[in-house]
Amino acid sequence: MVQAGKNHLESITSEVLKSTGVAGVYARSGLFEQVIEGLARLISRYREPSTEVLRFPPVMNRRMLEKSGYLQSFPHLLGCVSCLEGTESEIRASVDKGDWIRELSETELVLAPAACYPTYPLQAARGVLPVEGKLFDVAAECFRHEATHELGRLQSFRMREYVCLGNPEQALDFRKRWVPRAEEIAQLLALPYSIAPASDPFFGRAGRLAALSQLEQSLKFELLIPVISEAEPTACMSFNYHLDHFGSTWDLRTSAGEIGHTACAAFGMDRLALAIFATHGIDSSAWPASVREQLSI
Repeated sequence: MVQAGKNHLESITSEVLKSTGVAGVYARSGLFEQVIEGLARLISRYREPSTEVLRFPPVMNRRMLEKSGYLQSFPHLLGCVSCLEGTESEIRASVDKGDWIRELSETELVLAPAACYPTYPLQAARGVLPVEGKLFDVAAECFRHEATHELGRLQSFRMREYVCLGNPEQALDFRKRWVPRAEEIAQLLALPYSIAPASDPFFGRAGRLAALSQLEQSLKFELLIPVISEAEPTACMSFNYHLDHFGSTWDLRTSAGEIGHTACAAFGMDRLALAIFATHGIDSSAWPASVREQLSI
């Protein structure tokens, strides 16, 4: 069960997470990192054969993100990389005047909002998909400019994803087999959970229609675990079917010459770690022996 009330949240933010002075951005204790590392090993045990492993940096190509349609769907969450340009004396002058923020210029980089986005153009550049489809295991440090910053809704967070590119049957089958695997992971960690249909936080009026369509088509499901409260559990894993969105965007083609479909199973690593602390407390020595064994703690 989730630890009671305000005190449990304060113990997490004082003992295993440390404030940086910016909402939703924390330093992580050694124990928190041990849990993250244990979760990574546990998730890796479920990697399917022939899955290609890629680890991306916390930044990505701005043009690629623009082409993916992210700005049409989630502009409110985007973080961009800006830098000071000019000669050394010009830069020094703007810093000394204290108005250096006004002098910032855009770069070719944005902060990665999810781990999977670079995967699709990377694979498209290789040519036609294999007959059996293509599987990736990807991870990245991500950023989203969240409107609220309750525990579990971090601005800077780590995401791990398994991604499938193939025909519609391959993408749907991938998602179908990943839901019970995710449930098994939650059970091994003795975490209370539920699975529910969901929608992404699309932007604006058109976004609300997109969210409704996503729900109606059952394109997204989430594994929910209580972190803040049992009444409003936190989405710690998600299972997403993108239809042919990324396939059409990047001209991903199957061996039959059709537009590829994609799906992913995503793990919010920091949210999963927080769920463990919220459920079992901050004293790892008091955790169930089976949980400690799974995480090698």
